[in-house]
Amino acid sequence: MLEELFVLAKESLSRIPSEDAAGGAYSPYFRQVALFLLQLIELSEKRSEKDPATWGLSEWEEVNEMLYGDIAGDHYEESWANPSYAGERVAKEWAGFLPFVYMQMRSCIGDVYENDTERFLDHIQYFLGLYHSFCEAAEEGKEPSYQVVSDDLADFMFYRMEKQSAHTIAAKIDPDRDFAYNIIMESDFSDPSYLYRFGQYISDNQIKTAEYLMSLPQETLQKMADTFTEGYRIGFIKTGKDLSIKSGVQLIYPIGFEPVIKLAIANFKKMGLRPIIPIDSYCVTEKEYGLTNGVSGEIPNKQCEYDHREDKALYLNHTLCERRLQTLTQNFEERKKLARGVAGPAVIEIFGEPPFDLKSCKYQPEFSEKQRDLLVEYTGLQSKMQNEYIPGEERSYTVISFPVPEVGEQYPEIMRETIRLNTLDYEVYERIQQIMIDELDTCKSVIIEGKGDNETNLTVNLYHLTDPAKQTIFENCVADVNIPVGEIFTSPVLSGTNGLLHVTRVFLNGVEYKNLKLWVKDGRVTDYSCTNFEDPEEGRRLIENQILHHHKGIAIGEFAIGTNTTAYRMAKDFGIEDRMQILIAEKTGPHIAFGDTCYSHEEEVATYNPDGKAIVARDNEVSLLRNSEDEEEARKAYYNCHTDVTLPYDELGGLWGLKENGERIAILENSRFVLEGTQTLNEPLDA
Repeated sequence: MLEELFVLAKESLSRIPSEDAAGGAYSPYFRQVALFLLQLIELSEKRSEKDPATWGLSEWEEVNEMLYGDIAGDHYEESWANPSYAGERVAKEWAGFLPFVYMQMRSCIGDVYENDTERFLDHIQYFLGLYHSFCEAAEEGKEPSYQVVSDDLADFMFYRMEKQSAHTIAAKIDPDRDFAYNIIMESDFSDPSYLYRFGQYISDNQIKTAEYLMSLPQETLQKMADTFTEGYRIGFIKTGKDLSIKSGVQLIYPIGFEPVIKLAIANFKKMGLRPIIPIDSYCVTEKEYGLTNGVSGEIPNKQCEYDHREDKALYLNHTLCERRLQTLTQNFEERKKLARGVAGPAVIEIFGEPPFDLKSCKYQPEFSEKQRDLLVEYTGLQSKMQNEYIPGEERSYTVISFPVPEVGEQYPEIMRETIRLNTLDYEVYERIQQIMIDELDTCKSVIIEGKGDNETNLTVNLYHLTDPAKQTIFENCVADVNIPVGEIFTSPVLSGTNGLLHVTRVFLNGVEYKNLKLWVKDGRVTDYSCTNFEDPEEGRRLIENQILHHHKGIAIGEFAIGTNTTAYRMAKDFGIEDRMQILIAEKTGPHIAFGDTCYSHEEEVATYNPDGKAIVARDNEVSLLRNSEDEEEARKAYYNCHTDVTLPYDELGGLWGLKENGERIAILENSRFVLEGTQTLNEPLDA
């Protein structure tokens, strides 16, 4: 039956390119999308007839161009995926809607590569229904009712939710979903053809990364893999969690790193962990803007990703959110043994891509206030549900970062320096950081001031110790879950945490913020701005989406002091300060995280520093709401986000601990560490 329906759908699609039935302004759009879907069908048939593992490089390059050429680079300017392009050709109400539908059809790339004919057919049938709506209206000399078409979209999204949830959960927890695993284990990495087999967009970054890694000695690759997996293992030991009860590890990484990942898989297997390797969403409309959720290729076009960041506004409603929560819970329940076996994610991130200047788009969909509130509410409920099936107190993670060739001509040198950076002697940092912790444990607050063009003036209130001999405020963080080494951090007291955090430039989730300012009152954000756009409101919306995650009055979850001056020196030497991934950047100065604390969902887990003292500042006034008997209040305990914003050393006038008697203890002054016993950290800065 499925095959018969697919044949009928293909026949219907094949007629669209030669027709002009949707009306002069709309026929070119439907022609373009129909041709794309027909090319996907042709690709699917080719994959059935000939094993993709035998395809040559030129074949794969043609497929890559066919799948992504329409939105990559300058081609996006004249693509029906672009709301600005559509907005100049169709009625304003369709300018965001039609590009979204095209992008949604692009998600079928995943259906083809993972052989999900049923989901592919669902999308084709929805598109054909939309086409017929326009054709029928055109016959009467008008456009279809936007409300009717919008309702049809909401119905389609509701209908496909069960399949989507099943796919999402299986990808997160089931090691038997071995599409990516088989590519990794069976491929000859010296032949770049394998890179294309994931179905993601492949650029020179992925090809040159794989080529460079294959040129390294085997012992270097093994060192990279060992650093990655040991950080994961030590994370369990340090927090007193039992790794032996776990059976699977989620691997999330950028394509091109397979030579390291294959060795990491072998290491994880020795720990008793099978790899769970999801593929990143093939369409920006199916994931959160700026984030990856699996094995990922290059972003074909960052402007396209930005333009579609709020496409869910076209159909998001309470009924759909309830349906998603229901189907996710159902799928977790059916696979709860698998879910309980998930040990957590092991992630490789990348840095080095040049900053991208985003443009405003007046036609892109935007969330209403009601929809923003819905997102906040249901993200919280979804996180709570997931935590019940994959308990936070039982899982851990690790994250490590490497450069990509786009970082510049000195890529090999930067990669070598990053490998060295990721394996610095943690004992040196542990000792120096303990000196700072011991001093700050005697303070009631910390004062941070910028210098030069930086206007930072912020007071951070600290937890009050009741038993200083056994308790400590800050965690002494070395190289385990967050690689590389180098920070101390705490959950600050919100009341009394006031002032302005200002960074002239910072790179977060693929976006460079210019003159980012966040004003804080009693630990909560009250105002914010940046100078990315001519229109200040556009900048505010960017911050609301990406840093505040739609939360009103989001709180500070973490205050930290980064101590990795070697990382800072590396960034300065190579001129890549504006390209550093936050994982490294957070170690290169004091930083504030907005959102949940570092102990989110693990507040009851006892945690100790190497000196044996218990880390007691694991909560703040927001996270404590989880204990409220009022269910509505308890839901407010978590924001389900955590965004670090670092004040680099060269913008730092000073950082002082303030004692009860008003005495100031200098930790950093004029961009240098001044506390006795910490000055060694200045050597890379002074080099």
